[in-house]
Amino acid sequence: MQPLNAPRRADPSPSRWSYRLQRWMLTPGFRLALRAGIPFAAVFLATSAYLNDPERRDALLTKVSEVRRSVQERPEFMVGVMAIDGAGRSVSEDIREVVSIDFPVSSFDLDIEGIRETIEELDPVADASVRIRPGGVLQVDVIERRPALVWRTRDGLQLIDATGAYIDHIATRGAYPDLPLVAGTGADARVAQALRLFAAARPLGARLRGLVRVGERRWDVVLDRGQRILLPETGPVQALERVIALGAADDMLDRDVTVIDMRISARPTLRMSEAALSQWWTIRKMNQGGQY
Repeated sequence: MQPLNAPRRADPSPSRWSYRLQRWMLTPGFRLALRAGIPFAAVFLATSAYLNDPERRDALLTKVSEVRRSVQERPEFMVGVMAIDGAGRSVSEDIREVVSIDFPVSSFDLDIEGIRETIEELDPVADASVRIRPGGVLQVDVIERRPALVWRTRDGLQLIDATGAYIDHIATRGAYPDLPLVAGTGADARVAQALRLFAAARPLGARLRGLVRVGERRWDVVLDRGQRILLPETGPVQALERVIALGAADDMLDRDVTVIDMRISARPTLRMSEAALSQWWTIRKMNQGGQY
């Protein structure tokens, strides 16, 4: 038993706050806050105090801009010329006009994607790619639209490709004599069908003048000597092939027929010329013993 007047021993257990501090020090997040948070806060406060002065802030921004410009204008980053491949002379001139760049220019100042989109907005251009070649060359590779048809509209003659996209206006039909001719509103929306009809009409040779879109629903095949073949809305290629087969069998297209109406496939109709019709009536009256 301890005497009453004996000194009390110190309590070896930690205090409440010491215990909590030791527990916090064992926490990874708290240790990270001490190692990184306090230095970051000190740097942030010092930087904020330094940049709080407008003159210091402007001087720092000017210095950063000068350093950035000095890097961007290094010779290896400068572009001095634009090369265009895959485009004709007129398309190349249009590209240089719409992509107006004052060379030399830093490659960091060029919007490559914007340049590509601007070039592809040109009607004769189907696709384009833009890149910077070694040596400071802005390389533009172009795929032009290929004219597939000549389309006669109220505004004149237009070139369109196999998708119906507009390419350019032309002054005369003779500028592209080898291209098939189509006419009528909505013909550009059915170019694929028109091309199939032209392929089926090859046996007609030079007699074929073109196709006319009627009511944006169906086609008329126009031949020389004023002849027309009226095709149905559905199955126009098969109807045209049937007419060509009949023509080859009994020379129907060589007769005085002005219209071959195939709009009702079960009942094709022929319309004769006035001279042929008059001659037919004369022969009929003669056979009936009539007078004329």
